[in-house]
Parts: sequence; structure tokens; C-alpha cells
Amino acid sequence: MNARAALALLALLCGGTLAQSASEPGFGGLVGAEAPGFALPKPGTPLVFPKDHGAHPDFRIEWWYLTANLKGADGEEYGVQWTLFRYALEPNAARIGWDDRNIWMGHAAATSMASHRFAQKIARGGVGQAGVEAAPFRAFIDDWAFETRDEAPGAGLKRLHIRARGANFSYALDLDADGPLALQGENGFSRKSDEGQASYYYSQPFFRVEGALSLDGRETKVSGRAWMDREWSSQPLGPDQKGWDWFSLHLASGEKLMLYRMRAAKGPLFLFGNWIAPDGSSAPLGRNDISIEPLETTPAAAGREPPTRWRLKVESRGFDVKTRPLNPRSWMGTDTPYWEGPIRIDGSHEGEGYLEMTGY
Repeated sequence: MNARAALALLALLCGGTLAQSASEPGFGGLVGAEAPGFALPKPGTPLVFPKDHGAHPDFRIEWWYLTANLKGADGEEYGVQWTLFRYALEPNAARIGWDDRNIWMGHAAATSMASHRFAQKIARGGVGQAGVEAAPFRAFIDDWAFETRDEAPGAGLKRLHIRARGANFSYALDLDADGPLALQGENGFSRKSDEGQASYYYSQPFFRVEGALSLDGRETKVSGRAWMDREWSSQPLGPDQKGWDWFSLHLASGEKLMLYRMRAAKGPLFLFGNWIAPDGSSAPLGRNDISIEPLETTPAAAGREPPTRWRLKVESRGFDVKTRPLNPRSWMGTDTPYWEGPIRIDGSHEGEGYLEMTGY
């Protein structure tokens, strides 16, 4: 998910009314706003690979996003996040050099039980500081990169490398996919509201990870599992929606589960999910099949108290678990702040994953 963070780009560049709206609940100009001149997702549109691994200049916003649950050679648990956003300031934003009207932003984080470190980068498009290439796949901003380890144009997302660094942390990880891509929603068309807002959305939830992580001056070898999300849109949320709670889970059975609830200032929640079998086949989960209930909050910056323990239920699958964070203070104090961190689940199923919460 993570469209909320992209609005920080707009706040930094535009100031005034848009900057003020970025600090309020919701997504400023991205909430329920019309998107004249930009393309909109349409149901029934097939996703095409490797083309859709790359940028979509006809759309206003998109992101490339990876989270990993890791175990260190030192016996400790860790998590890492890597995200690259593209935001078009106007339609037809791809131009030559400094005339380019795309803004890029990167977020990276490393989390342990004792600490949560994060960093942010912002770049203009058109000058070689940030961008994405579809084949061979490469997403980068400055010295942060998420790219294929194979140079062949058809390599896709099978074997990748990812790296980032910030104050008191760095990581360099190799990723190998042992399962197929998963199309979210209706074959990649993901509804976000009853008013029709939607995105194109697919995931690669089958990465195995090995590499090295340095956190607070200590370096350790790590291994584990990772989940990549890929999403693009021009009008992501409905007019009354103010944020979301999103879960990506690796179950001990080998199955994967994605759940989210979109919160509105008034009115019902919008719930959706996807149950992914070990062979990669997936089954969408409707709102009447899902329960996402907050249980406990943790104080964060500026008086905010996001929920950090949850109960999740999927009735059709006999799924009834409670979540616990590795570090309840995994607050991303970026220009548009949010909570993002690794979690574990216990109950009818066991496993691990990531939780992202925006709008608190």
C-alpha cells in the first residue's frame, strides 16, 4: 500500500494549501479528487509483464515496495522495509532533464526488538537521480537500489538484490522467488472504496532472503522471507477515507495472506483480502468474510496512538489470530508519518509478516 507517504512529495514542493492538507487526516489532493488528464484503472485490463514492473507515466502515483522478516545469525529477529514512490505533478510529466515533472521519494527502515531506524530520500525525475527500468528490472534513488541480479531482459523478478542505508542502519540482501506473482483484487484490479476508487495491484510474496544487516553499529548475517507489492493509480481513495490498516502475512503452512481495511471519517469500513496458496493460486476475500479488530495502542510521536495489537479473522478459512509487533514503536517519522513494522501471529495459524497503518 503506502500511497499516503507519497503525498509528502507534494507537501515539500507545493507548500500552502496542499502542504497543509498533507498534515491532516486523509490524502489531500489524492482523496476522492478527480484526476483530469491522468489514466484511471479499469476492471478487466490484463497486467503485462515485464512491462508492468516499470513506470506508468499515464498515472499520477505508483510505488515499488518490499518488506522482509529476517532472523539474524545472532539469534535476533529483524525487519526491513524499502519503498520507492513516483508522483506526477501534472499529466504527461515525463520530459527531458529538469523539465521532467515527476517527483521520486524513497523510504527505508530496519527494525529490531530494541530499535527502529528509518531514512527518507527525495529526487526529481529526468536527471538520473531516481527511476525505474522494467527489463532488466531496476528501481533506484541515489545509492539505494532494488534490481535484478540477472542482466537478461526476460529475467523478471526471480533473482533480485536490494540495498539501502541511513543513520545507524544499512542492509544488502539477495532475494530469490520460489513462487509466482500474485494478482490482487480482480486479476490485478484492486477496489479501494464503494465509490469506485481503485488501483492496479500485484505482489511477489514468495521471496527467500539472505544477506547482511547493520543496525546501531552491529552487523549480522540474516535470512528470511520477503514480500514485494507493486501498485499504481491516479485516484486511490474515496472522498471520506482517511487511512488504512494493511497486513501481509507469511503463514507457517506456506500460505500467504493479504488483508486491509480502509477507514472512513464516517460510514463503514471497506475490507478486502487475498488468500494465496503455496502454489501461488489465490482466492479473493470479501468484506463479509473478514474481521480486522484493533486490541491495543502504543503512543507514538505528536500524541498519536496507532493500534499495535490486532485480532484478524477470515471465517471461510477458519483463520482467527492475534498479532504482536516485534517493536511497537515502529513509527516512520517521515514528512508524512505512519507506522510500519514486522509482526508475528498466534492462534489458529502461526506466522509472521508486516503491518502498515496510515492516517493516525
